[in-house]
Amino acid sequence: MSERLTPDSPVATKVFPSPNHGERRDGCVPDILLLHYTGMPDSGEALQWLCNPISQVSAHYFVFEDGRVLQLVPEIRRAWHAGVSAWDGDRDINSRSIGIEIAHPGHPGGLPPFPDAQIEAVIVLCRDIMERWRIPPQRVLAHSDVAPGRKQDPGEGFPWQRLSEAGVGHWIPPAPIRDGRFFSRGDQGMPVEALQAMFAMYGYGLRITGVFDEDTENVVTAFQRHFRPARVDGVADASTITTLRDLIAARSRGGAAGLTVA
Repeated sequence: MSERLTPDSPVATKVFPSPNHGERRDGCVPDILLLHYTGMPDSGEALQWLCNPISQVSAHYFVFEDGRVLQLVPEIRRAWHAGVSAWDGDRDINSRSIGIEIAHPGHPGGLPPFPDAQIEAVIVLCRDIMERWRIPPQRVLAHSDVAPGRKQDPGEGFPWQRLSEAGVGHWIPPAPIRDGRFFSRGDQGMPVEALQAMFAMYGYGLRITGVFDEDTENVVTAFQRHFRPARVDGVADASTITTLRDLIAARSRGGAAGLTVA
């Protein structure tokens, strides 16, 4: 297959082709926009890794710190960026998504702030992709959302609120952190089952068992990274649960779920 010489998005300056892609499976078209950080200190090395056939990883777009955007994989193709992942019952996220890699050292590099020029470029790129593929804001996700426990990117320092204010992503102001009842590893019973059901309703790939196990802790942590970043500890406190409830209520296809915390 010959590589496209013209980017799909006018936001990208050029095509820098990666060989790491394949056919989207089962007739899937993109309905998820997945955001990543590279997690490497050098953006040039990260770009080369995404284009190295040995790596077996890629993404559709790469955004430098200064806001320059390159396209690595045609949007109609299945890039290899999500890995083992799930969202809203789907387990082949690569076939359903367009992936954007954001050059950033990530947690290994101490989570420095994302540069303004870079975030503005991400916003413009996302808006263009969302419009062309009719991807709704609630389907703009973090890598950590679809792979809890395995991935942390783009991390709790990523400015999701700023993106949401520009129409990219689903966001509400998180509920204030306060004292009160909480759930954590080892708890079990109907309240934990209800909590798991709420996470599954929102889209997280979590089995409803009634036991606050490692998988549940990983999902709570991923949720906090995205939606309640002030404290990321895997504990389902009142702030976390209220924020989740309000997100479900705010989304057009769902109402608030019944779980109260004293």
